[in-house]
Amino acid sequence: MKNKAFFIILLGLLVCTVVQAQVSFGEAKKFNENWLFSLSDDSLSTSVSYDDSKWRKLDLPHDWSVEGQLSPSLASCTGYLPGGIGWYRKHFQVTDKAARHYIYFEGAYNRSEVYLNGHLLGKRPNGYISFMYDMTPYLKEGDNVLAVRIDHSRYADSRWYTGSGIYRDVWMISAPDIHFAQWGIGWHATSLTDKQAVVAVDMEVEKHVKAAGALEVSAALYDAEGTVAQGRKKVADKAEGIAKERVSLKVKKPHRWNLDAPYLYTLKTELFCDGKRLDGSSTNVGLRTLKFDANKGFALNGEWMKVKGVCLHHDAGVLGAVVPPEVWERRLRNLKEIGVNAIRMSHNPQAPVLYDLCDRMGFLVMDEASDEWEFPKRKWIKGWNVGEPSYDGTFDFFEEWIERDVTDMVRRDRNHPCIFLWSIGNEVDYPNDPYSHPVLDGTTINQPMFGGYKPDAPDAMRIGKIAKRLAACVRAVDTSRSVTGALAGVVMSNQTEYPQAVDVVGYNYTENRYDEDHATYPDRVIYGSETGVGIEAWHAVRDKEFIFGQFLWTGTDYLGESGRWPSRGLYTGLLDFGSFPKSRGYFRASLWSEKPVTYIGTYPKHDWVSMDAWDLWNYEPGQLIRVVCYTNAPQARLLLNGKEVGQMKPYDDKSGIIYWDIPYQDGELRAEGCDATGKVLSSYAIKTSGRPYALRATVDKEILSPDKATAHVTIEVVDEQGTIVKLGDNDVTCQIEGPARLLGLEGSNNGDMSDYTDNHHRAFHGRLLAYIQTTGEKGEIRVKLTSPLLKGTEVVLKAE
Repeated sequence: MKNKAFFIILLGLLVCTVVQAQVSFGEAKKFNENWLFSLSDDSLSTSVSYDDSKWRKLDLPHDWSVEGQLSPSLASCTGYLPGGIGWYRKHFQVTDKAARHYIYFEGAYNRSEVYLNGHLLGKRPNGYISFMYDMTPYLKEGDNVLAVRIDHSRYADSRWYTGSGIYRDVWMISAPDIHFAQWGIGWHATSLTDKQAVVAVDMEVEKHVKAAGALEVSAALYDAEGTVAQGRKKVADKAEGIAKERVSLKVKKPHRWNLDAPYLYTLKTELFCDGKRLDGSSTNVGLRTLKFDANKGFALNGEWMKVKGVCLHHDAGVLGAVVPPEVWERRLRNLKEIGVNAIRMSHNPQAPVLYDLCDRMGFLVMDEASDEWEFPKRKWIKGWNVGEPSYDGTFDFFEEWIERDVTDMVRRDRNHPCIFLWSIGNEVDYPNDPYSHPVLDGTTINQPMFGGYKPDAPDAMRIGKIAKRLAACVRAVDTSRSVTGALAGVVMSNQTEYPQAVDVVGYNYTENRYDEDHATYPDRVIYGSETGVGIEAWHAVRDKEFIFGQFLWTGTDYLGESGRWPSRGLYTGLLDFGSFPKSRGYFRASLWSEKPVTYIGTYPKHDWVSMDAWDLWNYEPGQLIRVVCYTNAPQARLLLNGKEVGQMKPYDDKSGIIYWDIPYQDGELRAEGCDATGKVLSSYAIKTSGRPYALRATVDKEILSPDKATAHVTIEVVDEQGTIVKLGDNDVTCQIEGPARLLGLEGSNNGDMSDYTDNHHRAFHGRLLAYIQTTGEKGEIRVKLTSPLLKGTEVVLKAE
C-alpha cells in the first residue's frame, strides 16, 4: 500500500514538472481550462470581436474524432471515425509581470494555425510535434483572444487512428527577456565508470535584449541525499541572440539507470545576471551506457541483453488520442508484467508524459519521427488491403518541415535516459508503396509488394539520400545515441544508401534475411524493428546472438488500420483496448517473463494449437475440448476438480504450448507448471460459470487528486457464486454522483461498433472498464453500475 501511495504522489509530481523539463525555461502553467470549440470553419473566428457565445465550452486536451459516430461510410484506416475542421478559442488576461509570454502546445492534430488577437503566430502541419510561439508582441491589457484552427479535413491521412484537435496539454510560459532557450538544456555522460561519471551539461541562453550585466549559468546534480556535483560558467556573449555554454560535472561512484532500478538524478540549471537569478529549470538524469555490436547485439551498462519490445500507437480505445497519465502508467505496468522491456513509439513522437513514465519505470524507448516521407502511402478505406486505397497524407509538407520536425523531436526528447535509439522513419521503403527498384522483379519479400518493378514509380535510390539528410539532423543535436530506421523492404533498400546512412538497421517482418545479411554485411547491426507475435520470430532473436531484439506488432490493440466493417481497429495487441492482458499476452509472458508463468485456454478440439485461446470453461457435457497451456516451467499437468486429467508433459520449445484433449465436465480446471522434480512453480485455474447474476466492481485507487485524476473501475459479470461469466455480454449503465465524470466505457470488443459516447455499453468476455476522472472539486464520488435483470453495485471514491 505504501508503494502504491508513493507512486500516486510521484505521478502528481511528474505531471507538475514535466513541462519545465520539456521547454527548459520559464514558469509554466497549464492553459487547458475554459476553451470554446466549434466543429466548423469560419475565417472570421480569428477576430477578437467574433461572437463565440454559442460555442461549446470545454477543457483541453480534446479529441473531436472519438466523439463522432462510427460509420461504414468513413475510412477503415482511421477506425471509421470522422475528421473535419474545428476552431478553438480562449479568452484570457495576463496578470503576472513577466516580460515575455509564450504558448506551448504538446500536440495538435493537425495542420494547426494559431492566432492571437487576430495576428497569426504560426502554422505547424505535423500533428505529433510539440511547438511554441512567442505571444509577447501581440498581447494587450485586458481581454486577449487565442484562436486555433485545426484542419483535419483530409481525415484519412494516416494508416491508423490519429484523432483530431488539441489532444495534448497546452501551457503558458512566462519568462524574462533573457532566459534559457526552448529545449535549450541538454546533458549526456561523456564518460561513465563505477568510480566516476562526467556529465556534460549544454545550456543555450536566449537574449531578446542585450545583457546589462554579467551573465552566468550554473548546473547542479542532486541524488536522493543532496548535491553530488555542481559547476558555474560565465556567458561571454551579451549581445542579442543565442549563446551556448557547457558545464562539466564529475560524479563519484555514480548510480546507474537500468531496467530493474531506473535511478534518476535531478539536474538543476540556473541563469544569473550580476548574481540575480533570471531563470531556471529542472530535468531528470539517468546515467547509463549503450553499446551496439554487429556480432553481440546490444549492451546496457556493459551487460549484453535481449530487447523485448512492443510497438505502441498513441490512442486508448474509447478515449481516442486523449490519454491521461494514469492510463499510460497502467498500460506500461501491465506490459512490464508480461516481460516487455522496450517501447517503440509508432510511428511518431508521443505525449511527453509517456517518456517520463518510461524513465521512471525502466523501459528502453525507440523514438520515431514519421511513417511517410516525400510521397504518400496507401490508406485503405474499406478494410486493410481491401479495394482501392486513397492517397491523402502528410507528404505535402515533407520537404518544408521534415528536417525541423526531426530536429525538434530530438531536442525535445534528448534528456530522457529511456531513449536508446532515434528512428528517422518507418517503412518508407515499402516495396511499390511508393518506391520501386529493378531488384523487385523475381525477388521474394515477406510483405505485399503490389507487383514487381514499376519503372514509373519513384526511384528507390531517393530514400538513401533522404536518410542521410535526416540522420545528419539527429547527429547535429545528439551523438550519444544511435540512429536507426525501420525497413520494410530490406532487399530493395540494400541496393540504396539507406542502410549505410543509419547506425543500426531495423528489419520489419524479415527474419528470413537475418543470416544472409549478417554474412553479406558483417558490420551491420540488425534487429527486428517490427515483427509478428509468433514464436518463430522470437526464436530468431533468442537463438541468434547478433540479433539484439524485436518490437512486436503490437503492445496493445489500437484504433484504425481496421479490417472490413465491423472493426474498430487492429486486434494484434498483447493487451486489449482497455490494457487488460489478452491470451497472447499470457503466451508472451511465458516466453519473456522472468517470473513463473502458467495460463490455460480452451476451444473445441482442432488439429492446431493457438496462442489466442480464451480462459473459458463452459461447453457441452462430453464435448472434446483442447486445453492449451502457456508456461515457462519445464513441464505441466492438468487437473479437473482436483483429479489429474492431463498427464505431466514437457515444455514444447517448437510451439511454446503444452496441450491436452479432454471431454468437458463442469467444475474447476487447473494447470500446474512444475519443475523437473514435480514441484509446482505456478498454476492457473478456470471455473465453469452459471448464468449472469450480478455486477462486481473493483477500482485501482479509491483516493484521487481533485485535479483531473483518473481511476480505472473494472466491472465484471458474475454468477451467484461470484464466478466471472466469460460469455457475459450484458449491457451495463454507469451513473456518477459527485465531483467526477465518466470519460468512457471500454469493452475491448473490436467488432462492437455501437455508440461509445454515452454512459452504457456491453461487456465483452464478461468484463467492462470505466474511466472515471475528477473534475476539480473535493468530495465523495459514487459510481453506480446497473444492468437489466442483474444485481447492481457501486464503488465509492474520494477526491481529496
